[in-house]
Amino acid sequence: MASWYSLPTELKLAIIAQLAPLDVDALAKTSQASYHACVPARFRAIKLNDFHALLRFLENVPRSYCSSIETLELATHDEDLFAPTHITLRERSDAVVALLSACSRLSSLVLRVSGSLDSTVISPFPHLLNLKNLSISNVSAEDSSPLSERLVVAIAASCHTLQELSLDRVTRSELHAPDLQGVPYIPLVRGDENVPDHPLLGSDLRLPSLLRLSTLRKLTIRDTHLGDEHWSTTPVACRLQVLDLGSYYHENEDFNQSCTERIMSAVGPTVDTFSLNTAVCNDRLFAKPSETPLQKLRKLHITPFFPVDSVVETISNLAGSPIETLSMQCYEDDVVDVCNALEEFLTVKLERGSEFYNKLNRINVSVTAAGYPATEEEVDERKIAAKKLQDFCRQLRLAGDVESYGVPQRPVSSSRRASMSFAVEVATTTSVRPVGKARSMTLY
Repeated sequence: MASWYSLPTELKLAIIAQLAPLDVDALAKTSQASYHACVPARFRAIKLNDFHALLRFLENVPRSYCSSIETLELATHDEDLFAPTHITLRERSDAVVALLSACSRLSSLVLRVSGSLDSTVISPFPHLLNLKNLSISNVSAEDSSPLSERLVVAIAASCHTLQELSLDRVTRSELHAPDLQGVPYIPLVRGDENVPDHPLLGSDLRLPSLLRLSTLRKLTIRDTHLGDEHWSTTPVACRLQVLDLGSYYHENEDFNQSCTERIMSAVGPTVDTFSLNTAVCNDRLFAKPSETPLQKLRKLHITPFFPVDSVVETISNLAGSPIETLSMQCYEDDVVDVCNALEEFLTVKLERGSEFYNKLNRINVSVTAAGYPATEEEVDERKIAAKKLQDFCRQLRLAGDVESYGVPQRPVSSSRRASMSFAVEVATTTSVRPVGKARSMTLY
């Protein structure tokens, strides 16, 4: 019988790839040959939580091992964000460059920074030919440590195979936001003119230029000012599958709503699925099939952050799209209100006749645990509301089925919330799904 040591290297790697992390570590300790065979599996996913962890990694890990890294979570900030530091931006950037330059197989990168980095950090990104997923977030306050939009756009544009991009708390550049100069409550980045021009975008390194990246399929931007009017004029070269836009906390709801609708109009023609938490009030633009930019929208998802009072209005205002599936996600505290809102929408659907949402064939409701115990009375009230919605669907000759519903009696941490759901099948006119890859939008 052949022993482990007589197996071909390719077979060893295939076996190791199926092992759990603890089993890989145990196997790596059995012999020098096994250790080297386990290197790709052990270094496939790396997480460095602060700058000192990054330095220790660079000091102790051979550069050749970095070629095994496919997924990397990297932080350039100190463990204590508020402690004084003498480390310069150039030093932090050089460490990032040193690591990324050795990661030839990197496909996913999460980069957490405290403010901007030196523009030299852009240099390794054109050589990361397998990088498809990129996330850049600023963990510090904009007022004290802003992250320049010019820097992140230049980085993203330098990734030739980029498909998914997530940006969190990016600050507008004074070069691209002259209208915001003098506005006391909107932070701006100054002194970022040293970010070099990009071969495709030139000096136009504003956030809307991301729409010119033809490979991009998913774009997430949160806690970022989206008031640049170029969102509506920039040529759209990408075919987005997912668009996730967050509200900007320095602006009011009307402003964020206006920004959302502007971007919806720009990228809407390719969108198949749309998820939002911002009300849509423009009935003239989105309610008529002949005028809506969301001509291919088949799936509408409403997140837990959406104002429940605006549910009926927003769904009605999107009636111009051929929506087949309507899904709502809510927290436990909102179950009763959400069920009531859906009942009101179905009443409107009944009153407005067969042409109103005539493609609709499914309603999904998912409930996310609030993270604290609920009383027995609250549990009963929520179950009654869910049953009432189902009964209403049956009265309209709609088939309803509760898949699962319950309320956990133990607190659930915010990072790992429990989830329950029930589905209501809507027996309406069937429609033919278009052939091709689905497009989607997510708005938060």
